[in-house]
Amino acid sequence: MLAGLRELGYVEGKNIIIEYRWAEGKYERLPGLAAELVQMKVDVIVAAAVAIQAAQQATTTIPIVMVRTGDPVGSGFVASLSRPGRNITGLSNINLDVSSKYLELIRAAVPKLSRVTVLVNPTHPNHPNFLKRIQAADKTNSVKISPAQASTASQIEAAFGAMTRERAGALIVLPDPFFLAQARRIAELAAQHRLPTMFWTRVPVESGGLMSYGQNIAEPYYRAATYVDKILKGAKPGDLPVEQPTKFELVINMKTAKALGLTMQDLLFRADKVIE
Repeated sequence: MLAGLRELGYVEGKNIIIEYRWAEGKYERLPGLAAELVQMKVDVIVAAAVAIQAAQQATTTIPIVMVRTGDPVGSGFVASLSRPGRNITGLSNINLDVSSKYLELIRAAVPKLSRVTVLVNPTHPNHPNFLKRIQAADKTNSVKISPAQASTASQIEAAFGAMTRERAGALIVLPDPFFLAQARRIAELAAQHRLPTMFWTRVPVESGGLMSYGQNIAEPYYRAATYVDKILKGAKPGDLPVEQPTKFELVINMKTAKALGLTMQDLLFRADKVIE
């Protein structure tokens, strides 16, 4: 977001002050962090993913710019995409709408796939909906789809043990800030267990994951700067339409694919980026 703000003429420490707060994957800290920002009477709150709900609950008056939310209307953040109507606006990544593609693509990558594990964070409010849509995408019921829950590093380790015992043939990792912070470790464990992985963004694939499908994770943060600028200049968030992504990228790590014995032949021509 800083790059976007700089392009709009903002210089941190001169004509804009930014207060940073991170929950470090501990979602129970989010309400307290949001309350701190409200007490400071900041002009705008920028909140991503699960932090949006905490910000919404903390204030109905301070403008909130949301980033990386899969279903802003269904989550109750805005009345509609065209007319948010409240103190919240921003960008939707519509990951919920593309989650069925995760199963389609991992099936194309792994011949004769029969068992898939979906890594779920039980503290993430949208993960039950993600799981339902992925399960609904298997219209032929030819793949057994099982969730594995993890909200701590040790639970991720344990989840891979369970996947091995259940003979999972592939892993879908759901969009989640905690899983993103653990991306390198998840990729390492997947390599150790020879498990093909599907992520929602390219960052874990650059760390050794097999493939990803979704929006470039940096783009919505960059675009969020335009909302901050408009609000600081007097625009009401309820009047600013929610922006949706127009481009989704398929990223494949061929080094990982070769290590797993996968050719990816049917997917390479569709890939936006191939990591050799």
